[in-house]
Amino acid sequence: MVSKHITPDSEERVQYTHPQSIRLRTAGEFRRCYDIGDRSGDAHLLLVAAASDQGCVRAGVSVSKRHGNAVRRNRRKRLLREAFRLCQHCLPALDFVLVPRQNDRSALRDYQQSLVSLAAQLAKRIDPTQPPDT
Repeated sequence: MVSKHITPDSEERVQYTHPQSIRLRTAGEFRRCYDIGDRSGDAHLLLVAAASDQGCVRAGVSVSKRHGNAVRRNRRKRLLREAFRLCQHCLPALDFVLVPRQNDRSALRDYQQSLVSLAAQLAKRIDPTQPPDT
């Protein structure tokens, strides 16, 4: 579900929005990903992915209390949401749960690179007949 804006000179420009329709929000949606999903991780991010029942890419963020107080956890959540918002157009149509690793040095660029590479790996595992949307 990509929002696009057509300019008067007929160029297409992709809007990088993060509407509620592309978020995992309920405990049931998260549980479904954890139960039937596949996992992949690196030094910055653990990614859990499951086939999407909506037909579009969706993501949720899970940050445990091991990452520090509420201020630190919320900062980590904002970074992960922003990484997803910027990369959503090059991800396969799966449901993702993003879980950060306990690495204080992870930046937005690290999360973006991890998200794209891990999503491609998981797309191959979940549906090996279909190439990932890149």
